[in-house]
Amino acid sequence: MEYYFDNAATTPVRPEVAEAVLPYFTESYGNPSSIYKIAQKNKIAVEHGREQVANAIGADTNEIYFTAGGSEADNWAIKGVAESYASKGKHIITSCIEHHAVLHTCEYLETKGYEVTYLPVDEYGMISLDDLKKAIRKDTILITIMFANNEIGTIQPIAEIGKIAHENGILFHTDAVQAVGHVEIDVKAMNIDMLSMSGHKFYGPKGIGALYIKKGIKLNPLIHGGAQERRRRAGTENVPGIVGIGLAAELATKELATEIPRLTALRDKLIKGILDKVPYARLNGHPTKRLPGNANISFEFIEGESILLLLDYKNICASSGSACTSGSLDPSHVLLAIGLPHEKAHGSVRLSMGHFTTEEQVDYVIQELPPIVERLRQMSPLYEEFIKNKGDK
Repeated sequence: MEYYFDNAATTPVRPEVAEAVLPYFTESYGNPSSIYKIAQKNKIAVEHGREQVANAIGADTNEIYFTAGGSEADNWAIKGVAESYASKGKHIITSCIEHHAVLHTCEYLETKGYEVTYLPVDEYGMISLDDLKKAIRKDTILITIMFANNEIGTIQPIAEIGKIAHENGILFHTDAVQAVGHVEIDVKAMNIDMLSMSGHKFYGPKGIGALYIKKGIKLNPLIHGGAQERRRRAGTENVPGIVGIGLAAELATKELATEIPRLTALRDKLIKGILDKVPYARLNGHPTKRLPGNANISFEFIEGESILLLLDYKNICASSGSACTSGSLDPSHVLLAIGLPHEKAHGSVRLSMGHFTTEEQVDYVIQELPPIVERLRQMSPLYEEFIKNKGDK
């Protein structure tokens, strides 16, 4: 049996979603832009998917634009605003713990003459609203702050950030890839102008995402070509993906009232179970203002990668940092930003739960993880030195 604790990296497609999607590969395969029946049937399916996604975040149907995923949506929002509003100014505000889809896009714009302010975060990964207010300039055109962090799960004060943006005539974009389908979102009430999402983070297919663009916002296309997505995003519509993301969004948001308390209880049990059994360990991220399914813990004196290998041997799937940067040997930029020294950042493990996680699976991790940490520490010269110094005192 596999114990899957990496839902922040990707989620399995729900059986209902897989079943709904399949006919659009083999039977109803028409191009929605064509005029014959099987094409028009697909056009209706695309618009139904759009409606389902819109309902999930409190948007209007014609404010949803489909993309190939969260990274494209982030790129489009940020580059689109930069190009469309360059005459107003060339200053963007973001945070230093954003996903690389945002950070690298901002860094790219810096090579094109834009200025970017990277807000620091506190020990929990929260930005300061005072810092945000102080960073605003006359030429600020965009604030882009993630809804919830992909590594440590901290949820930002989104409605307040949006309010500050609007009071200053600035557009507000949020990368909500980790949040959609996991927490309540209302783009109107939260003062959000643009929001990015990705289907595979909430039990939909990979390769499909969406960008919410509030009515009236100018946004140059990122991809040029045909007239799809009301002339704003070229490329033949990914009909199976759109059907999948629509149904997945509908199912996930319908179940929030029961899933949020269920996952929060499992998360808190997991965190307490590990911290009670393992000394010299700490929780990363905010203790309460965090995603229901996210636990990120640092273990001193050992490497996170070693923990992952031994967890895998016990059929437990987890990650250290973000799956998008797991090929890198550099410590997580998020963990460094919250003040962890390099050695503690290297010893971090993210365990992220989801719809299919059970209490029995959580109990198994609580049982298996502490002996793994102890075994690795017995081989660690850092731990040996720490114990020796402790004994000398």
